Amino acid sequence: MLNGLRRGLASFISPDKDLNKYLQAFLQPIGGQWTQYDTDRRTYVEKGILHNPDVYSILKQQQDKAASIPWKVVEGDDEIEKDFPLKRPNPLQTWPEVKALQKMFLRSMGEIILYTPSPEGGLNKGQPSALYVLPVHLMKIVLKDNIDLKDFDENPIKSWMLVEGNSFTEFEAENIIHIKYPNPDFDLQGSHLYGLSPLRPLLRNIQSSNTAIDNNNKTLLNSGAFGLIHGKGATMTQEQATALKARLKEMDSSPERLGKIAGVSAEIGFTRLALTTDELKPFEYLKFDQKQLCNALGWSDKLLNNDDGGKYDNVNQFRKQVITDNIMPDNRIIDEAYTNQFIRRFKGYENAELISVYDELPELQEDLTVLTERVVKSVDVGLISRAQGLKILGWEDLIDEEDLLKVRTVVNDVIPLEEALDEDFSRNDPKTVS
Repeated sequence: MLNGLRRGLASFISPDKDLNKYLQAFLQPIGGQWTQYDTDRRTYVEKGILHNPDVYSILKQQQDKAASIPWKVVEGDDEIEKDFPLKRPNPLQTWPEVKALQKMFLRSMGEIILYTPSPEGGLNKGQPSALYVLPVHLMKIVLKDNIDLKDFDENPIKSWMLVEGNSFTEFEAENIIHIKYPNPDFDLQGSHLYGLSPLRPLLRNIQSSNTAIDNNNKTLLNSGAFGLIHGKGATMTQEQATALKARLKEMDSSPERLGKIAGVSAEIGFTRLALTTDELKPFEYLKFDQKQLCNALGWSDKLLNNDDGGKYDNVNQFRKQVITDNIMPDNRIIDEAYTNQFIRRFKGYENAELISVYDELPELQEDLTVLTERVVKSVDVGLISRAQGLKILGWEDLIDEEDLLKVRTVVNDVIPLEEALDEDFSRNDPKTVS
């Protein structure tokens, strides 16, 4: 009833103009209190992701790589693999789509908001029936009644509200998974409850980049810098100026090469009123803005077809860097949230864990080769057992049931380490006599 009343009242107001008055006059007295939020969030999407080619390219590369990394659900110290509890997150999306979308929201908005509806009763009570990625830039937090944000022992969030135009849709907090970046912007209006958007400090760079692109397009459309054509010496009459303008328009619209040629009887001059593209150097500004975008979004500009330093022999180094410095850290917080708030809500998965698997990533294959060589050397000198070596390499399934691989050995004759160090054994064994 309360939600319906809210939606009914919302239809009579303009959320862009009267939202604060509406909240103060109605929501707060009946128990709902909204938090302070970043009002530029919609701008980040509309002017950043949907409008700026650099922002889109960076986030697109990130989401494509995140979507390509497989998940697995394991249980116990032996990490026995279990089936994923939901084959499809919802009727409209696949898991790779969900991975891509949540990666884009995390890196652009600083948070992910997942809705996991579940039955309130019956055999599947509390067990998620689906998972949806909500549009972060349209979500607002509603606080609990009479909550004190200085009380850090209680979760202050009552529900989440999707605000789009005159539509207000509420989502219960117990079915929301909130994954966010740390936010130092603490205040008693709850700004810190949202994730800190990496695009927030980049807003001026986004505006600068968009302006540089727009100005460059205007220059190209004008076929050069804007200026005035005028007569030299004697002033050009109105008839002469009109005739000249008409002839220039005719020349500009003619596809014929000869149509671009014209003659005038009077001596004319041209006074330029704008700087040329070369003088403005928009591409230098674009490079600067692109660098700032990459720095804040945790990506390498060498992966954006940037010829300055992005050569064939070192591009793999940058690909590996963004995996270890961007993809893996984000996946760790996502995996932890899925484990505690999604996977373990299913029956039979109370002790299970979701983890991202990087074994097949081409960017890390060189590291795997080096790691394998180190493990082999450690096994050969008896520093670790073969079972320990297989675990380090992620090949636990090759360990036999008789624990034979758990014995430490040395490379000579593959004998147990304690026998290799036993003087009597070494003295009496004919194979150890030179």
